[in-house]
Amino acid sequence: MRYTHAFFDLDGTLTESGPGIIHSFRYALAQLGMDPDGFDLSRVIGPPLSYSFRSFGIAEDRIPEAVRLYRHLYNDTGKYENLPYAGIEEMLAALKAAGVKLYVATSKPEGLAKDILAHFRLDHYFEIIAGAAPDGTRSSKQAVLEYLMEQIITLPDAVMIGDTVFDIEGAAAVDLPAIGVCWGYGNTEETKKAGAAAIAHTPAELTDFILG
Repeated sequence: MRYTHAFFDLDGTLTESGPGIIHSFRYALAQLGMDPDGFDLSRVIGPPLSYSFRSFGIAEDRIPEAVRLYRHLYNDTGKYENLPYAGIEEMLAALKAAGVKLYVATSKPEGLAKDILAHFRLDHYFEIIAGAAPDGTRSSKQAVLEYLMEQIITLPDAVMIGDTVFDIEGAAAVDLPAIGVCWGYGNTEETKKAGAAAIAHTPAELTDFILG
């Protein structure tokens, strides 16, 4: 076995969450008096909310309101505009059966991540589901990984799996190797340049990478 512990991103890695996230961003921007059609919303999946709103030029003092508006819709209905990618459950089952310890490390609020994974009956595969704190802290991938790793007594041969450069860079910041996946919302060339050890094209190929 190549890796004994596998840390998974959620959005764009385990689930195709784009519709609900983009719908909620459009709602928040419209409520702020901005035209949602004036923004490239394809790039909001993966980064922390505050980072995405800031990248759209929203003033720092308006970001908390933007996040509140986003969550108003997302926490109600947007989180379920979402589906696991084909082959994900089979991959998780195979890895767990092989003895790999599975975890989630997401910038999404931890409670939401747990709700979504429970909704799709995937939560039982994971030892720990870690995400951003309710107050918005611990939202970067590095911070979530540090928080998660503090809870694991021994951490031999661990790997981070994600679809965006934020996953790869977050893993590098805590000295973890990372595998990029190309079925999500990130840019494969960017994940390669950020230092991904490999790029998986399917969940089955990812299984092979992890098990070696």
